Amino acid sequence: MQLHISPSMRSITISSSSSNGFIDSMKIKVAARHISYRTLFHTILILAFLLPFVFILTAVVTLEGVNKCSSFDCLGRRLGPRLLGRVDDSGRLVKDFYKILNQVKNEEIPDHVKLPASFNHLVSEMKNNQYDARTFALMLRAMMEKLEREIRESKFAELMNKHFAASSIPKSIHCLSLRLTDEYSSNAQARTQLPSPEFLPLLSDNSYHHFVLSTDNILAASVVVTSTVQSSLKPDRIVFHIITDKKTYAGMHSWFALNPASPAIVEVKGVHQFDWLTRENVPVLEAVENHNAIRDYYHGNHIAGANLSDTTPRRFASKLQARSPKYISLLNHLRIYIPELFPNLNKVVFLDDDVVIQHDLSPLWDIDLKGKVNGAVETCKGEDEWVMSKHLKNYFNFSHPLIAKNLDPDECAWAYGMNIFDLHAWRDTNIRETYHSWMKENLKSNLTMWKLGTLPPALIAFKGHVHPIDPFWHMLGLGYQNNTNIESVKKAAVIHYNGQSKPWLEIGFEHLRPFWTKYVNYSNDFIRNCHILDSV
Repeated sequence: MQLHISPSMRSITISSSSSNGFIDSMKIKVAARHISYRTLFHTILILAFLLPFVFILTAVVTLEGVNKCSSFDCLGRRLGPRLLGRVDDSGRLVKDFYKILNQVKNEEIPDHVKLPASFNHLVSEMKNNQYDARTFALMLRAMMEKLEREIRESKFAELMNKHFAASSIPKSIHCLSLRLTDEYSSNAQARTQLPSPEFLPLLSDNSYHHFVLSTDNILAASVVVTSTVQSSLKPDRIVFHIITDKKTYAGMHSWFALNPASPAIVEVKGVHQFDWLTRENVPVLEAVENHNAIRDYYHGNHIAGANLSDTTPRRFASKLQARSPKYISLLNHLRIYIPELFPNLNKVVFLDDDVVIQHDLSPLWDIDLKGKVNGAVETCKGEDEWVMSKHLKNYFNFSHPLIAKNLDPDECAWAYGMNIFDLHAWRDTNIRETYHSWMKENLKSNLTMWKLGTLPPALIAFKGHVHPIDPFWHMLGLGYQNNTNIESVKKAAVIHYNGQSKPWLEIGFEHLRPFWTKYVNYSNDFIRNCHILDSV
C-alpha cells in the first residue's frame, strides 16, 4: 500500500496492488480551511486500515459465484451483512439438504425401520436420538411414501364402495316397488287400464308429442314424467310410452294408475307384452344376458386380476363404471328397437330415467333433422372439458384392428339420454343390423373392442345418421361432475344425472339433488311409508 500527499495538501491518494496485477486507488480531496492536520492524519490511518479488508471481501464475493452486482447499491447489499457479521447461510443449507435428499432418494428403506406416527413424533425422535441429516431425510422419505400408499388405497376403497352403492337398489326404492306390486294385486284401481280405452287411439297419433322411457325404477320414472308435464306449455299433447321389465311391471302400472299425470297420457308396458321381442329378433342381447363370461365380468369380483399399482384412481373409476350390471340389461338396449316396438309412430323423443326436464320440449318436434335419424348433443365441444371432451377414442380400443380400420379416434361422440328419433327415416336404414353385427364381433373378441354398455355400438350403428342439436337441450355430467356450474344447470332444458351419483342415492351430490327432488311427491302415502324423504 502506498500513500501520496499532494504538495498543496489538498488531495491524498491511497493505492494498493493485488496479486492478480490490478492496482486499486482512492483519491481524497480536502480543503485546508475545513480539516486539521491531526484529523487528516487519523482519517488516513483508518482508511489505510480498512481498504485491504474491503478489497478482500469483494474478491470473496466474486469467487463464491454469487449474483453479479452491477451497482454500488447491489454491492452494498451483498457486503453489508458480512461487514456487520450477519451472514445468511439459508441458501447453502437448502442446497446441502437437497443434496442429501437426492442421495437417499434411491436408497433401500430397511423393512425393520419403525416410522414415527406424525411429524411431531419425528421431530421428537430427532431430538432424542440425535439424528444426522441423512437419517432424517431417509425417515421423512419413508413417512411420505407410506402416506402416499395409504391415500391411494383409501381412494381405491372409496371407488369400490361407491361402485357397490351405485349398483345396488336402495332399501326405500325396493320398498316402493314391493308395496306398489302388492297394491296391484289387492286394489282394482291400481289395475286400471293405462291409458283409458277412449285414449288408446292417441298412442299412435303422430300429431301428439310421443316420449319413450325404458326403466325399472318407479321413482325415477315418476320424476321424468312429472317434470316433463309440469315444464310443458302443451301438456295435453304429451304421450308417454313407459317400458319396464316383467318384475317391475305391476308396481310401475300401479303408480301411474293411482297417480295419473293428466292431462298427459301414460302407457305402461312390460317387455313381455311386446310380441316383437322374441329370441329370434334379439339373439345377441339374449347372449349378452346369459353368457357366463359376460355375467362374470359385470357381476363378478371387480378387484380380482386388477393391477392397482399400474392404474390411476380416475382410470379405475372409469373401468368400474363400465362394469355396471345395467349395461347387460335388455331394458338398456331396447332403444335400438324403437322403430319395431312403435311401428305406427314417425317421431319420438327418447329419455333416460336419470334426467329432469326443466323447459318445454315441444320445439324439438320442429327441428329439421335434415334426413338424419338421430338428433343428439355432441359431447366433444363445450366449456366443461371433463364432460364435453368425448371422442371415439374415449370409448373404443383402437389397438384392435377392426376398430382401427373402421373408426376415426378423433371423431366427435354424441350423447344418449335425450334424443330425437325420426323413426320414418330410421326404418330405411340398417342401423339395427349394424348394431347386432358389432355386438357379435365384440362378444367374439371377449369384449376387447369396447367395454362400456350401449353407447359404443350405437356410435358405430348411427354413424352418418346423427344430426347435432343445440347443447341447451341436453346438459350432461350431473352424476359424476361435482363442479357442475349451477347457473348452467338452471338454464338447461334437460339435465342428465349420468354417472354413479344418482340423485336418489346417498352418494348423489347434495347441491345438485334439489333439481331432482322438487318433482318428488313427498305427500304420497307410498313415498312417505317407504321413507323416500329420509333416504334422499
